[in-house]
Amino acid sequence: MRYAAITGWGMHVPERVLTNNDLEEMVATSDDWIVSRTGIRERRLAAPHETATSMAVAAAKQACDRAGIAPQAIELIVVGTFTADQQMPSIACEVHRELGAARAAAFDVNAACTSFMYALIAATQFVRTGMYSTVLVVGVDINSRFIDYTDRGTCVLFGDGAGAVVLQASEEPAGLLSSVLGADGSAGHVLTLGDPEQLAHLNGVSEMPRPYMKMNGSEVFRFAVRIMGDAAAEAIEQAGLTYQDIDALVPHQANMRIIDAAARRIALPREKVWVNVERYGNTSSASVPICLVEAEREGFIRDGMNVVVVAFGGGLTWASGVLRWGPGSVVRERIA
Repeated sequence: MRYAAITGWGMHVPERVLTNNDLEEMVATSDDWIVSRTGIRERRLAAPHETATSMAVAAAKQACDRAGIAPQAIELIVVGTFTADQQMPSIACEVHRELGAARAAAFDVNAACTSFMYALIAATQFVRTGMYSTVLVVGVDINSRFIDYTDRGTCVLFGDGAGAVVLQASEEPAGLLSSVLGADGSAGHVLTLGDPEQLAHLNGVSEMPRPYMKMNGSEVFRFAVRIMGDAAAEAIEQAGLTYQDIDALVPHQANMRIIDAAARRIALPREKVWVNVERYGNTSSASVPICLVEAEREGFIRDGMNVVVVAFGGGLTWASGVLRWGPGSVVRERIA
């Protein structure tokens, strides 16, 4: 059987830090209020010159270096995002150009905060079926460009960032051992960005209001608490494993209470759960890959470990899987 091992990884976060104390000067909130409800203490915000593309490229270069591959070896680039710099070309094509990945096909995936997981699962299928042997997957979002900083229900939650992984074909079990995708379009209205009027043809109007993220926080919370745990449990069962076989949980970093609920659902102690939400907030599509990079760097995840990854997002969408961390036995030639 053919697998899609993660052989390289990288991340980028902006230098600017927005703390809870900073937000106290901007909106009716407090550090205690934010921390008690979310676990977040600070988040990173992109500088005016930074773009989703520039952050994606920075993370992608690190991932390629870690994998020991040249951009010319990449056969497919998949970028998960919902805050693209423009409608077209896609960020994947912009990354293609900046890296000089001349051989690669390229496309974006938009599943809100679940975008990276959707992209990772799709890319894994391309490798497992033999269509490609080397794939770059990126998750990136600049949430700060679409946040109303007078709305404390959203402005305290989100930050900016990018993360990337390289997948390579392996003859040994590595990468995703299982994958779960789901959606509930009937509940899409509880988390939105932009409405049809804002995004429609301008019809001679020179200025339109900036589209902002809007969220029914209580509805999203109830959904997330349930679906994160259920999706994680389903991925473990699909992989033919038990809860006792799981070495670590790397969840989407939306809210500490949601993370805790997911861990309880699969009976995983807190010390086996990777958390960085206090430093970055919710970086949306970048959340899971940034976690993987930091967790590996700190020795929290190591070769051979079974790692559950899970995310949810607008749509509503969700995705999960069990990763066997490590390079496996990489197949160097392309199998068409």
